[in-house]
Amino acid sequence: MAAPSVPRGLIITADDFGLHPAVNEGVELAYRDGVLNAASLMVSAPAARDAVERAHRLPGLRVGLHLVLADGAPTLPPAAIPGLVGADGRFSASMVGKGVRFYFSRDVQRQLATEIRAQFHTFACTGLPLDHVNCHKHFHLHPTVLSLILSIGREYGMRAVRLPLEAGAPFWLRPWLALLRRRLDAAGMAHNDQVVGIGASGAMDEEALLAALSGLRDGVTEIYSHPAVATATPLAPTMSTYRHADELAALLSPRVRAAVEALALPHGGYADIF
Repeated sequence: MAAPSVPRGLIITADDFGLHPAVNEGVELAYRDGVLNAASLMVSAPAARDAVERAHRLPGLRVGLHLVLADGAPTLPPAAIPGLVGADGRFSASMVGKGVRFYFSRDVQRQLATEIRAQFHTFACTGLPLDHVNCHKHFHLHPTVLSLILSIGREYGMRAVRLPLEAGAPFWLRPWLALLRRRLDAAGMAHNDQVVGIGASGAMDEEALLAALSGLRDGVTEIYSHPAVATATPLAPTMSTYRHADELAALLSPRVRAAVEALALPHGGYADIF
């Protein structure tokens, strides 16, 4: 009888690097003193420059591109991409309407390609190695967005993309996840086998992180969270319920570190696993 398979890799990531100085400080602390392996950078967020400076001081921290096409600011001037942004010059937090336009409007697709390229270019200008790519709000599940990421990303050395497949994913999302997996495989892109952090977004505290580590499935697992030092006000209107400081505390927890070490798995960024 064949021996049972075991998990073969663990990646612990922080999203929204560059969103706010409190996030950047949390990422630095979680990498220096905790179990964090990687961070996903929003290149046009308000504190992106500070994030890049910190990353250059932390050469072991793997940094990827967190493409923002919803609920955030674009890289290009709003006048250059009027079909993508609202009157406030920002991407809408509502993704359904935008997703339909991405699929049917050639003009919007051209603008989308230009913005995606601009974000890849901005990341390249940081001088940081590109560890991975994913999308804010997992917008790369959209077929048009994914096609553009795959074609443009290759030019910038993209080798790995997050697969946002979490246990218990709703049934209506599973065909899109299966399609994403097939397309990544066909494109020769490295990807995780499953992710933890979607269902508990903003609440990946010590208990949630320990539960994730104790329940790892076979393959490569990415656990992601949104750590930040405590602030007096929410970091963004859509994050009013997020417990960033609790997520940071989890990444710094001695119990969590012990649990990671007990697994004896290869761990790091995507570049370290694949």
